[in-house]
Amino acid sequence: MPQQDAFNVIEIGAGTGLFTRALLATPWWNKHLGSLHVVEPSEGMREVFRAKTQDARVTCSDGTFTQTNEATGWADAVFIAQAFHWAHPNYDATSREIARILKPNGIAFLVWNMENRETAKWVASVRDLYEMYENDTPQFRLNKWEATFETQGYVSSFHPPERFTTPWVVPTTFSGVQDRVLSKSYITQISQEEKDELCKGINSVLEKSEKIWIDEASGVFEYPYETTVIALKKLN
Repeated sequence: MPQQDAFNVIEIGAGTGLFTRALLATPWWNKHLGSLHVVEPSEGMREVFRAKTQDARVTCSDGTFTQTNEATGWADAVFIAQAFHWAHPNYDATSREIARILKPNGIAFLVWNMENRETAKWVASVRDLYEMYENDTPQFRLNKWEATFETQGYVSSFHPPERFTTPWVVPTTFSGVQDRVLSKSYITQISQEEKDELCKGINSVLEKSEKIWIDEASGVFEYPYETTVIALKKLN
């Protein structure tokens, strides 16, 4: 990001504000943030966001990937965290809308956190259990969103994307793994019976699998993740 005192930021698809609050808690962004306009299409999500996010610099309003209702050329940066894959299949229109609201040389950041199946066998087994319920939804792991970078809307307005990945771990427990899985949008749509069976399967995997313990007596172990960030810089 360029050197300046206060940045105008837009976040699209913020949900209940988990990423927003993490951004506000980051010292650099907290210091340099001027205004943060949050765009979220779900009224229920917006209500929770407003209840949990208390900062005078932040507003939350209705909008979508293709119609943010934000001013042209207002944003220094745009964030889309754990959400850009839901732009499918409207990648061209989404690219044009992001380009419209960004200033010249502004940057859009696409952010995902994904359970890392490559570093722990139990993560791969648990993912196999719940990914069977995706029902062809355009999940991040399927990479359908990569089509964005071939659209005219993207090519005409942005430099080639820059990609960054960071592995990390979060402390968890058996119930923590279950809660994480049950929070996934497509899992919330299945029956309670299916959820119960899924949780039984998760427990079975965890009981049989080797884990990296943080505090075995308390049942706390490492949950490996990988964060993917793709930076999209607008042309001057």
